[in-house]
Amino acid sequence: MTNKKFQTGNVLIISITHFIHDVYSSFLAPILPLLIEKFSLTYTQAGLLTIFQRIPSLLNPIVGIMADKVGVKLLVIFSPAITVVVMSLLGIAPTYSILAVLLLVMGIAASMFHVPAPVMIKQIAGERIGKGMSFFMLGGELARSVGPLVVLGGISLWGLEGIYKLIPFGLTASLILYFKFRNLDLPKLVENHESKKIYKVLKEFRSLFIMVLGILFFTSVIKGTLTTFLTVYLTNQGESLWYAGGALSIFQLAGAGGTFFSGSVSDKIGRRKILLFSAIINPVLLFLFVFTSGIISFILILLLGFFLFSFTPVLLAIVNESKTVFPTFLNGIFMTINFITSALAVALIGYSADYISLESTYIVSSLMGLATIPFVLKVKS
Repeated sequence: MTNKKFQTGNVLIISITHFIHDVYSSFLAPILPLLIEKFSLTYTQAGLLTIFQRIPSLLNPIVGIMADKVGVKLLVIFSPAITVVVMSLLGIAPTYSILAVLLLVMGIAASMFHVPAPVMIKQIAGERIGKGMSFFMLGGELARSVGPLVVLGGISLWGLEGIYKLIPFGLTASLILYFKFRNLDLPKLVENHESKKIYKVLKEFRSLFIMVLGILFFTSVIKGTLTTFLTVYLTNQGESLWYAGGALSIFQLAGAGGTFFSGSVSDKIGRRKILLFSAIINPVLLFLFVFTSGIISFILILLLGFFLFSFTPVLLAIVNESKTVFPTFLNGIFMTINFITSALAVALIGYSADYISLESTYIVSSLMGLATIPFVLKVKS
C-alpha cells in the first residue's frame, strides 16, 4: 500500500482526528485541582487517576493484532466519539470509583485510536515517515494545548458539573471526519497471525523495545511532573487556576512545536542526534524551573515543552521503519510501553509528592531524567 508520495491531504485528515480526540482526552490535568478538592484526594490518589486512564494500554498489542486483521480505519473512525463523551462526564462523576471507570473507558478508546493511526500515517507518508509522524503528533500536542482552555472555558460558563455540555461539539466534529474517512482506502495489512510468528517478532525486536522502554520511562519522569501536576504545582505556589491552566497550555503548545520540528529534522540529520540533545537539556531545564519564577519560569516551560515532546515522533519513526509483517502489532507494543511508562511515572511522582513535597519531587525527577542518556546512545542512527 505504501508509495513514495507524501499524501498531505490524508495525513492532515488523520492529524485533525488526533487533534479532536486529544482535546477531550486532555481534560483531566487542568481540572485535577478541582477533583482533588471535590473528592478530598491525596496526591497518590490523584496520580492513580492517570493509572486508570492508562491500564487499557496493556491491550494495545491485542488491538494491534485486531487492527491488522480487520483494517485500521474502523478503529480510528469511532474511538474519538467515545473519548468525547466519557471525558465530558468527568465533572458529574458522583464518586471516585465512577471517575475511575470513566477514565478506564477513555483509555480503551485511546488504545483503539493511537495504535492503528500511526500505521495509517506510515502508509500514506511515503519516504517521509518522520515528517508524517510530526504532522500526526502535532495534532495531539496542539490538542493538549487547546484542551485545558476548552475545559476551563466550559467550567467558567457552566461550572465543573456542566462540562458535559461540550459533548455536542466533539460529536459534530467526529461526524464530519467520518465522512472524510470513509473514502480513505486502507486495506488489511496482514492475513495470518500465528502465535509462533508473533513470538518471533517479539524476540527479534527485543533490544529495540528495551531501548524504547528506558528512554520513555525516564523521559516520563520529567514529563509527568508537568503534564499532570503543573496546575497543582502552580496553584500550590499561590497562582490562580486560570494562570496554571494557561501555563499548561503554553507548555503543550511548545510541545506541538517540538513534535513538528523533531520528526521532520530527524529525517535529515538522524534520529539519535535529536534524541541525545533533548535527553541532555531536559533535566537541566526542569531543575532550573524549580528555582525560578515569573517570565523566566515561563521561558523554561516553553523550552521544556519543545524538547520533552520531541522524543515521541522520532521514536515512532524508528519503530515504524522496522521491517516486519506485523506493523500494527509492533506499533501496539510501542504504544503499550509509552502509556504504561508514563502512567507509572505519574504514580511515582504522586507518591513522592505526598512524602517529600511536590517541589522536592520536581528536583528528584530532574536528576532521574539524566538516566535517559545511556539508552539514547543505543540508537543506531
